[in-house]
Amino acid sequence: MNVPATPTQIQTRQTIVRLLSSMASAKEISQYLKRFSQVDAKRFAVVKVGGAVLRDELEDLTSSLAFLQEVGLTPIVLHGAGPQLDAELAAAGIEKQTVNGLRVTSPEALAIVRRVFQASNLKLVEALQRNGVRATSITGGVFEADYLDQVTYGLVGEVRKVNLAPIEASLNAGSIPVITSLGETPSGQILNINADFAANELVRELQPYKIIFLTGTGGLLDEKGKVIDSINLSTEYEHLIQQPWIHGGMKVKIEQIKDLLDSLPLESSVSITRPADLAKELFTHKGSGTLVRRGERVLRVESWRDLDLARIKALIESSFGRELVPDYFERTDLLRAYVSENYRAAVVLVRTEAGTYLDKFAVLDDAQGEGLGRAVWNVMREETPELFWRSRHNNQVNIFYYAESDGCIKQEKWKVFWYGIGGFDRIERCVAHCGTRQPTLVG
Repeated sequence: MNVPATPTQIQTRQTIVRLLSSMASAKEISQYLKRFSQVDAKRFAVVKVGGAVLRDELEDLTSSLAFLQEVGLTPIVLHGAGPQLDAELAAAGIEKQTVNGLRVTSPEALAIVRRVFQASNLKLVEALQRNGVRATSITGGVFEADYLDQVTYGLVGEVRKVNLAPIEASLNAGSIPVITSLGETPSGQILNINADFAANELVRELQPYKIIFLTGTGGLLDEKGKVIDSINLSTEYEHLIQQPWIHGGMKVKIEQIKDLLDSLPLESSVSITRPADLAKELFTHKGSGTLVRRGERVLRVESWRDLDLARIKALIESSFGRELVPDYFERTDLLRAYVSENYRAAVVLVRTEAGTYLDKFAVLDDAQGEGLGRAVWNVMREETPELFWRSRHNNQVNIFYYAESDGCIKQEKWKVFWYGIGGFDRIERCVAHCGTRQPTLVG
């Protein structure tokens, strides 16, 4: 049960929504707020915070978490403390030792682990409270664990059971639970648990709508060092994992995310972003980090007979907010259509005397921001070397079209885009076709 908002909180929430308007449309904001507010409190989001973020970006982190609480959302925060622990162990003369990426933990090291984790936890909770955020320190009682391999790793644990009672008590009080990744055996022995592994087990238990990893890089980076904005695992995983620029650590991260999402509801997603960009990643379609979803397979057909016409019609009409002409399927000479398996996004290509024409690019409102439209577009583009299309001047998708096209010419009612088409004569034919093409949407 959530604590009702006070008049001051409601006023603050309205102010924040107005501020959000500077980076997103009102439609986007209301869409996401509605979506998140309908989710059970403990299923909204698990936020994994790295130790480097606690050290270097504490102010941005507390501001972003304060923002979420002000709009009535309560994330569950789990943090690490790797850099802080490295420094304290070195100061104590204890050499860092890892096996398979896991920190070997001796009894002497465990005492420091406990102290560092508790200090890091209190640092974050106190920073939140100074910002007027209700937050609860939870440094134990959540993860029941057994020794992972005592001979190899020492006092390192593997989560066997997750106890949600401390988390639920905090959420019921409208307070953000801030959790360390320390575990205990049934007999009470404290064990050190890798924070990423602890976060994964917490996520599997809670089945949250959002899983957020806050990092200094702001997302997964491509071969040029730029943030990959979205990954649709159903269509992109095999290709992505084979890329030569995917280094070992990044490959492991992607594999872990896939394994995690495979065990969660289809609507769950992983976001990797910076603390300062958390609101933008959550509340705008464009986002500001890497959004990873299990996604949907993309169906490829060359005949209207191979599609559910009622569903594709509903998708197009919902996306454009207008009705198709009654004889659309009869008069449209389909070349290929690419449709997500649940009919939530589609690209329709047709034959024309000027070349291959993009007749419809449709994405349902509830699929926007998931990267599903881009996933369908990318599948289409792989086997469509040349394409042209038109779009109304006020179409919000034009930003995407500019990025995907080689050029654009403005007509009175339309913008004409193309890619892969060379020579002025051919482009002129495409532009002329767009100027005379009959509309297929009414209203």
